[in-house]
Amino acid sequence: MPPLQATMTEGHVPTQLRTLALPMVWGLMATMSFNVVDTYFVAQLGNSQLAAMSFTFPVVMVLTSIGIGLGAGTSSAVARLLGAGNASSAQRLATDAVTLTLLIAVSVCALGWFTIDPLFTLLGAPPELIPLIHQYMSIWYFSAPCLLVPMVALASLRAMGMSQIQGTLMSVAALFNAALDPLLIFGLWGFPELGIAGAAWATLITRALTLVFALYILKARVGLLGPLRAPIAVIASSWRTIIHVGLPAMASNIIIPLASGVVVIMVASFGTDAVAGLGVAVRIEPLALIAFYALSGVVGPFFGQNDGAGKHHRMYEALTIITLFCLGFGALLTGLMWLFGAQLAELFSEHRAVLEVAVLYLAIVPLSYGLYGLTMSVNAAFNGLGAPWPAMMLSASRVLLVFLPLMLLLKSIWGLTGIFIAIAVTNAIVGVWAYFWLRSRIQ
Repeated sequence: MPPLQATMTEGHVPTQLRTLALPMVWGLMATMSFNVVDTYFVAQLGNSQLAAMSFTFPVVMVLTSIGIGLGAGTSSAVARLLGAGNASSAQRLATDAVTLTLLIAVSVCALGWFTIDPLFTLLGAPPELIPLIHQYMSIWYFSAPCLLVPMVALASLRAMGMSQIQGTLMSVAALFNAALDPLLIFGLWGFPELGIAGAAWATLITRALTLVFALYILKARVGLLGPLRAPIAVIASSWRTIIHVGLPAMASNIIIPLASGVVVIMVASFGTDAVAGLGVAVRIEPLALIAFYALSGVVGPFFGQNDGAGKHHRMYEALTIITLFCLGFGALLTGLMWLFGAQLAELFSEHRAVLEVAVLYLAIVPLSYGLYGLTMSVNAAFNGLGAPWPAMMLSASRVLLVFLPLMLLLKSIWGLTGIFIAIAVTNAIVGVWAYFWLRSRIQ
């Protein structure tokens, strides 16, 4: 078992960032396919089953945001402790993070399990879909702790600079789920035919195995899990440290889907074709941005370790490299969307009015992808530094202070085009603001 130590405080900064981020690209692509595969197979059962699963997405997103927040808090604290050479405290905190996540996940999911029918009725599900939603969520809720705990466990591995393990585990899990889905949904090869419940069972089995492997790696391979028992004061201190970063990070992640909901409401005033066109564009967008998601996933640990080690010059160099990459790759994405946006949109729809809206979005918003990607990395860097409130303020201000006023103004002038311009201008303004804020912090 290798000793617990900082791995990102020495060496060539560009090479380290590239080596850390590349495995995350494949892992994130696999993870994004998880829900897509579930949705594809459930859609074969009929529109009612597909609609029932669609109603579950807001709950899934909220629980995922909780996991992301707890993971950010854990990664930040573990990375800073390792950077400072305090391996024993890093082990204690990683262990306490697992227990905290398990308690939160079980509590939230127990509450969700007992309130399935009233909750989804409140979310607008029609009475005829409630039984299908109940079939799915009554099983899915049991898988949620198996989602959240591995997210936090793998965040600890990222804090050690071991993102390749996370990427591999995420990829294998997605492939296993894709193989299990048709067997349990349609009853192939002697398996029971479970319908929509089969998708939930496939998720539960896959995530339970992921949990076992994640904890095994953390305990037996890297030695980052210690004894569960410790003085209450020590455990409470660990939990406070995690929540200090984790709570604002959760809120930041919840703001994003809320902002997306506002965009949908505004676009809906232009008709269903406009909403469908937006839907096509936002299916393409996450795949285009995946390199930025991967980079932001490793920036936090990098900044955390180097902050703990007091190596601010490495953080400044990293910020310069990240900025150049985001702007350069963002320009490349803009060119690709201008050249191939229409062809990509045609993979999802043949309706002319829908395609016009999707192509319009993909011609305007990608102009700001570079600065949007930079904002992602800056937020992750602030979390890694144990300073979550700037990231929270950037996320909240992006929606409340910049986007909403700008969107209302430009919508009144240019209509649908104005909404898309508002998104691009907002990304640009906040990206510049984020860069200078982080630069002043690390100087």
